[in-house]
Amino acid sequence: MTAHASPSSHTRSWLGLLVVLGPVLLVSMDGSVLFLAMPRVSQALNPDADQALWILDIYGFAVGSLLIAFGSIGDRYGRLRLLMIGATVFGIGSAAAAFATTPELLIAARALMGIAGATLLPSALAVLSELFTDPKRRAQAIGIFAAAFAAGFAIGPVIGGALLERFWWGSVFLINVPVLVLFVCLAPVLLGEVRGTRPGRVDAMSVVTSAVGLLVAIYGLKHAAADGISIIAAGAVIAGVALLTWFAIRQRRLERPLVDFSLFRDRVFTVAVITGLLPLAAWSAAAYLSGIYLQSVLNIPILNAALITLPGAVVLTITCIITPLVVDRVGKRTALLVCHTSIAVGLLALLLTTVTGGVGWFVASTMIAGVGYGISFAVVADTAVGAVPPERAGSAGAIAETSNEIGNALGIAVLGSVAALVFRLEGPELAPTLDETLQLPGLATTSIAAAKTAFLTGMHVAVAAASALHLILGFVALRWLPRSVHKAGPPETGVVDPAGSARSARMR
Repeated sequence: MTAHASPSSHTRSWLGLLVVLGPVLLVSMDGSVLFLAMPRVSQALNPDADQALWILDIYGFAVGSLLIAFGSIGDRYGRLRLLMIGATVFGIGSAAAAFATTPELLIAARALMGIAGATLLPSALAVLSELFTDPKRRAQAIGIFAAAFAAGFAIGPVIGGALLERFWWGSVFLINVPVLVLFVCLAPVLLGEVRGTRPGRVDAMSVVTSAVGLLVAIYGLKHAAADGISIIAAGAVIAGVALLTWFAIRQRRLERPLVDFSLFRDRVFTVAVITGLLPLAAWSAAAYLSGIYLQSVLNIPILNAALITLPGAVVLTITCIITPLVVDRVGKRTALLVCHTSIAVGLLALLLTTVTGGVGWFVASTMIAGVGYGISFAVVADTAVGAVPPERAGSAGAIAETSNEIGNALGIAVLGSVAALVFRLEGPELAPTLDETLQLPGLATTSIAAAKTAFLTGMHVAVAAASALHLILGFVALRWLPRSVHKAGPPETGVVDPAGSARSARMR
């Protein structure tokens, strides 16, 4: 790796860290900021059930499907250059989303933001690693980076709720613009360019097949949940799976694959990657469905709903910070068991919510599950990287990063579709979603009660399924993981894979 500019002052390095944290915090926060805002978006744009889910998770799918590709592009053309381009496009996408007038325009803007977000995450850690040449100070900086990223996911709904109390729904996107303008102005002054020593080429076909296959398969699942099983839904799922299968086969033949599937032969690595995906899937689905529950079922004002989510966000962030200090004593195996158990128990607490009350159970759920989510942020990538030889650490970290981003989107896509399907089957059959039903004029009291009950049933089914998956994965971790999971060592010196480092840094 070469750096064209290297800050000589400690003050300049820390100022550079603050500048980098701005867009990184926005990328993580924008993955969750709409969870409480969706009822307002639904009232303003009136999306159907399928469109509402796309508005929420097209961002996560764009980030997750392009993360590794943009890591390789940054190696070849320069990380700072990619950061500048990504921040600019992210700002344009944010402004477009804020003033979108139709569901289709909002989906397109969110997709643009996701593409830009995929450029920011891997590049930010590479630039940060170059900014702090002293190992001790670099570790401190990376710890701050990790906590900020975790906090962004956690406080996204809180920020969204606070903004919507005073402004229109587009404000949750427009707030990004001044932060990104400040970054674009300061980054060239405080940050240095970073390139890899062996950039290689990016396989365009792999990028296209992975992204399209994922989106087509999820479209089929959503279509089936919203409108029932049909030829279109089944065909989309089959086509998506076929593309993803071809993608996997192609990776085995490439000299420099986007995803090195041979790493999954290691059980510890496999458990770690699944642990990176499943907790984020459960968290995103529970946060999205709970946001609707608090506002549309219990009729809680949006600012109060945002404040109710705060205890869980605090627990998640604190757990992320203290876990690396504790895991050295208890071991990663124990940490992962606690991770899955606490998430499973926390999700089960949501089953005690009713159409007339349940705020206390919701708070308890987020705090208990927040422990598990925080552990997942703190140890997964480190476990994945430690399970493989040092020369493959970058690829392992990149897969762990991608599993996290895709998990965030899959939770809403799959579990959200499950909840939508239950509502369609159990509801009053007046509209495909709860918010659309409640907006119908002259709605009878019995229909309102039936719609709220059907939504709550769908939420309970979704969180129960997620809880069961975590219990199963906890049992698998107990059987597969050795009592002591050691690190294989740091990545090969002189070669930095920021896509892998990003996730590794977040988890340390």
